[in-house]
Amino acid sequence: MNEITAQVSLYPLRQVSLGPAVREVVRLFRERGLGTHLGAMSTLVWGEEQAVFGALREAFHAASERGDAVMVVTLSNACPSPEER
Repeated sequence: MNEITAQVSLYPLRQVSLGPAVREVVRLFRERGLGTHLGAMSTLVWGEEQAVFGALREAFHAASERGDAVMVVTLSNACPSPEER
């Protein structure tokens, strides 16, 4: 399987606090065994293609359960993970 990298930005809408939804998504990525690198406005996630796509779907559903949300994702099969730089 191919490895891919995703840059993920989650925007919880009309919620009192943004932190809980964002922390839950990052926890989910890590629980699925994906590499993560937290940034100020986005998170890099990398791993096997199927695992990344599955975790992205789960993350959006988890965020949606808390309320309205927007998730912006940029995918690449050519970017090195932060560990490889």
